[in-house]
Amino acid sequence: MKDKIQRFGAAMFVPVLLFPVAGMLLGLTVMLLNPDLFPFAVEGSTYHKVVTLFLNASLVVFKNMALLFALGLPIALAKKASGRAVLATFVAYFTFNYFVGGILEAWGEQLGINYQAGELGLVDVGGVLTLDTSLLGSIVVASITVWLHNRYFDAVLPDWLGVFRGTPLVVIISFPLMCALAVVTVFVWPTIQAGIQGLQGVMLSSGAAGVWLFTFLERILIPTGLHHFIYGPVFYGPVAVDGGTVNHWIQHIPDYAASSEPLTTLFPQGGLMLTGMGKVFGSMGIALALYATASAQNKKMVLGLVLSATITAVLTGITEPIEFTFLFIAPVLFALHAILSATMATLAYLLGVSGNFQTGLIDFVFQNWLPLFGNHAATYLLQIGLGLCFTGIYFVLFRALILKFNLLTPGRGEGSVKLYTKEDFKKLKSGESLDGTMAAAFLDGLGGSDNIDSLTNCATRLRIKVKDPARVKETAFFQASGAVNVVRSGNNFQIIVGLSVPQVREEMQLLCK
Repeated sequence: MKDKIQRFGAAMFVPVLLFPVAGMLLGLTVMLLNPDLFPFAVEGSTYHKVVTLFLNASLVVFKNMALLFALGLPIALAKKASGRAVLATFVAYFTFNYFVGGILEAWGEQLGINYQAGELGLVDVGGVLTLDTSLLGSIVVASITVWLHNRYFDAVLPDWLGVFRGTPLVVIISFPLMCALAVVTVFVWPTIQAGIQGLQGVMLSSGAAGVWLFTFLERILIPTGLHHFIYGPVFYGPVAVDGGTVNHWIQHIPDYAASSEPLTTLFPQGGLMLTGMGKVFGSMGIALALYATASAQNKKMVLGLVLSATITAVLTGITEPIEFTFLFIAPVLFALHAILSATMATLAYLLGVSGNFQTGLIDFVFQNWLPLFGNHAATYLLQIGLGLCFTGIYFVLFRALILKFNLLTPGRGEGSVKLYTKEDFKKLKSGESLDGTMAAAFLDGLGGSDNIDSLTNCATRLRIKVKDPARVKETAFFQASGAVNVVRSGNNFQIIVGLSVPQVREEMQLLCK
């Protein structure tokens, strides 16, 4: 069950990877529409119309978030033919919403639902007014459809029914299930919606204590892979605010940029998105400490290891590459990291910081600092000052603990530090990709393709279930082949690779065929 939960949590990250690009474009266009910076940005002018056109286009991802999650989950959860699974889910998702819309149109009055456009709790999906089940509805539909796909996609039918084999069969079976799910939804969802609204009130009133606890849990659960279930319902679901905190912030950036009210007054729920403070400023302090405490002869190798991992963490907020360099060697450091990250986020919130700071510096700049700096410069300068102070605190505490307890962080023990060699680059020049080389090595280390039961990935990790764990080689083998580390739990393995993990997974799947 834990394996299934981890795989599901990792699958939720697939659509999330689309958000940074759209967010950058949105932040840039909001800044370009600021009349204080660009006096010619007058409403009604050709310049204003063109930039507004790009602003509206950048909202496509955020205004269709539920659909993106419905289509993104099958990519990671389907055991085979993931493209076909996406197609089946697309049909099932719209079928479900068309059923809900039809039921409400016919019996909305008897159900106590005011079936009118603009009514709270209703949303347009594919041209039909339906209940706004948000992320939860898309996840349920996608889960059902992927289960049907994995079970029936290869089902053998009589020759005279051969035309219905594969995706058509999955869609046929899903049709009555979507009808049944729609009936249940129209009776149950209004009650769930009322409960969610109550939960939003609790989250809103939790204040600084809520920010600390949320941020701490989001960090400390990283090793288990269950952290997705902490931030997912808040950032992309309705737990803190309808539509998710990310979507709400994105769509209201122009309003917040035009207001001089404190950010925590404008959007207090944004305090829950300060998790990126530890990712950006904390990662820099950790990297400095790892480098400073490495043996003199290993400093160059450690610099090569932590530099790319730190740049990844600071720019994108993906921290596994640097965190897994010390997580299993010195778990006490990771616990300290979670505490410091939560404390930094809480202090930032108390200083008035709120906004989309849950990833890395790219989003910090384009979705917060650039578009809102005009009216919120003082708050952001305090945030940067606080962050740099914590970079120093991280460095001092990590360095002190590593030296005091002689923790064998990278460059201090006898284990090797992986760097790409000249041979790697020769292979790259000859047309053999490093991803392919890494994939072949990992497959060998996992006991061969016949030992693979399932293979998926999240943002930085391969997630593999093997048939016989005894055939899997030691962690050192994987590290020598390019992995940061390996997490083992029975038949389930996580190989921490980095941002190239989708390409490595594709190469491994090709080798398994």
